[in-house]
Amino acid sequence: MSSDHLEHTCLDIGDHGSLAAALGNTPETVIAVHLLHRGFARAYVAGRPARFEAAIIRNLAFNRDELTGFGAALPMWELLRERHGWSSVEVDPSIASQLAELLEFASGRPVSFLDDIYHVLRQPVWPARVETVRLLSPADSGLLERAPPDLRGEGWGSSSALLREGIAAAAILDREIVALCHTTARTVQYADLGMATLPAWRNRGLASATAALVASEVQSAGQTPVWSTGAANLASLRVARKLGFQEVSRRTYLIL
Repeated sequence: MSSDHLEHTCLDIGDHGSLAAALGNTPETVIAVHLLHRGFARAYVAGRPARFEAAIIRNLAFNRDELTGFGAALPMWELLRERHGWSSVEVDPSIASQLAELLEFASGRPVSFLDDIYHVLRQPVWPARVETVRLLSPADSGLLERAPPDLRGEGWGSSSALLREGIAAAAILDREIVALCHTTARTVQYADLGMATLPAWRNRGLASATAALVASEVQSAGQTPVWSTGAANLASLRVARKLGFQEVSRRTYLIL
């Protein structure tokens, strides 16, 4: 079907499941599928949800102006030009150059590229015993809620939901969280990990200690840990490699 005749739709939440099923269960789709199932996404498709030509997902849980795109370049560009309030879109590398040309031509603005690197951890990980690091439970909701914004977790809508349905570990000093690793998204097969450490407490092994603890719990739950990070985030890449995560794929951010 020509992209000129594709129906462009903002999906009702009842159609999110069909789109999630079409995206499949992969390391690259775990966040999008999680958000769709939990109602924390606004989704737009060219074509039908189950057999889309292009799909764009706006993340409503992470408070970012990033979009995630799947599908072909031309119908994706037609969806993007109807959207406002975004600064970057993550897409498959195979369409990045063509889509960037379309965006530059339409907007008159330059587009830069950044690799988003996906890793998985298939080998067992054994967390080191660190006195300040432990798993969080639902009883720690208050502790998490009074942490700095970057250390409260994301992807679940609330601290209590994260601690009930996700997995989180923290480094705690003087009854305050200084580093947090948690599952930002979970599907049947995968769990994506997010990591943050206060600047004053970096380079002390807290990131790897908390991440190892979360990854071990994810594996015990029968899921594969996923670590995705931008190519420029060298600190995050070092933690992933230290724990044994292996790169499996890349996607590309197009940044206006």
